[in-house]
Amino acid sequence: MQIDLQGKSILLGVTGSISAYKACDLARLYIKAGASVHVVMTPSAERFVSALTFEALTRNAVLTEDSESWGSELNHIDIGKRCDVFVIAPATANTLNKLSKGIADNILTQTVLAFKGTMIVAPSANTQMLSNHYTTGSLKMLGVNDYIIVKPQEKVLACGDLGNGALAEPLEIFHQTAKALLTESFWEDRRIVVTGGGTREKIDEVRYISNFSSGKMAKSLCLSLYLKGADVCYITTMGKEGLPSDIYTIDADEAQEILDYTKDAIRVAKKGKMSKPSMNHSDRHLIQKEPYLFMVSAVADYRPKFPQEGKLKKSMLGETWNIELTQNTDILSHLDKTDIKTVAFKAEMDSKEGLNNAIALLDAKGVDAVCYNLLQDSTGFGGNENEITFISKEGLSPLGRADKLTLSFKILHEAQKLSHENSTDG
Repeated sequence: MQIDLQGKSILLGVTGSISAYKACDLARLYIKAGASVHVVMTPSAERFVSALTFEALTRNAVLTEDSESWGSELNHIDIGKRCDVFVIAPATANTLNKLSKGIADNILTQTVLAFKGTMIVAPSANTQMLSNHYTTGSLKMLGVNDYIIVKPQEKVLACGDLGNGALAEPLEIFHQTAKALLTESFWEDRRIVVTGGGTREKIDEVRYISNFSSGKMAKSLCLSLYLKGADVCYITTMGKEGLPSDIYTIDADEAQEILDYTKDAIRVAKKGKMSKPSMNHSDRHLIQKEPYLFMVSAVADYRPKFPQEGKLKKSMLGETWNIELTQNTDILSHLDKTDIKTVAFKAEMDSKEGLNNAIALLDAKGVDAVCYNLLQDSTGFGGNENEITFISKEGLSPLGRADKLTLSFKILHEAQKLSHENSTDG
């Protein structure tokens, strides 16, 4: 899923950690997404990776103690003026403690003090150094000062210890950066429920009835919502591989589980309140952002009436096997959709009546919109592209054929129009 950061400029700070080489992979991700990348390195970082490496990757001069120039923009004051976000990855315990105290004794910390935009830090240090009360206090202070902190991961560290302190995966840091650059006020902190994947209806302990749904459309929608700043609850039968780790995910299998979990998630979403950020603390009041439900999951219409324990033996079943099926509960019809905008997804193979069937869902299921997808055959489920028509009571909006992430952003643009809330993108 390719994220578009065209026109964005990122300042990447590298400090003296053994994981400094991973900053090269992070820079590649930014560049692949279309962003312009500028790098500033501490003297210690240059012991692990050369400035020349980053210059070759980014095609921009790297700011170091030795390269700083006041005859150009390659200095700790000017370099940040052209950048939208400042990412320090890896950030050592030494650097974290300096940042929290406002210490500016090297080229990177000086650049931080002169930078006015969004700050992101990805810690990387020995477990004991990170858990030291000075460092934990520094991380709390940075959080209070609106730094975005990408949590390190637990694994065997370079020193041989097993514990928390390894740099987060470059893709995780990339997603956090993209979110900081792409967040919009309408979606920011809005609670969203997304269901995805084909249900698996149990026959016995090793067999089930399912469909060809890949879950890719739901994952793309979750990622686009995350990047817009939404608070996403993802109910899925397909796992969350490739998605940011802080998307709250609930694993499900059967249609009944999807129904039960979605009901619970909607109840929680409707309780979500937030403070209006433009107000002073003394006069803030609680406002409700209307939640959304995107029902993307491909729910089986029928399930085995008598699912069996254990594994049924072929020798016991004989040459033919008749499985009695019973109809599943229609999920959309059994959800409380008051005070929540609901967008259904409808895949059809009937070119003549498919569109009419999708339009009929507006009234039949009481939803606010339908994303209609006409498939040629079963292979359309696992592809990386879709062709969507967004249907609401206002009419039809053909979104064209595109990769699923691009379509997801288009869907969000149309879905925003369903709300009565007036908001300016941030």
